Amino acid sequence: MYRRILVPLEHSSYDRVIIDHVRQLARLCGSSIVLIHVADGWAARNQQSLKLRESEEMRVDRDYIEGLCAWLRGEGFETESILAGGDPASEIASAADREQCDLIAMATHGHKGLQDLLYGTTANGVRHRTMVPVLMVRGPVGGRPR
Repeated sequence: MYRRILVPLEHSSYDRVIIDHVRQLARLCGSSIVLIHVADGWAARNQQSLKLRESEEMRVDRDYIEGLCAWLRGEGFETESILAGGDPASEIASAADREQCDLIAMATHGHKGLQDLLYGTTANGVRHRTMVPVLMVRGPVGGRPR
């Protein structure tokens, strides 16, 4: 059913929840997995326009996502990784189109009310910017965002 699954990661404890879920789904469907992390610090958001070097934050993020990618390959999955910089929702939606993914699977924090307005912007932004189906899996209560 799904040939390519895009998995946005935030380099936090929530990543394990979505990776565990996607591993099962990808094995069932024979899907390849595309991991993406969007670094959204000042240097990451302005790296292209100001021709900045990769920041320490971005190097750590690249090592993290490439390590997960290698681990998934070792588990038998066809996997790629993308480190992007900028607005997370826009970058995730663009990557889904560019990489020809037919599912975006992401962990959510499960905020309610005002917290959802303040902190739920990535998940909401992704679902409003893409026509690709979005699977949201709730992360652990009290999990640690980055």
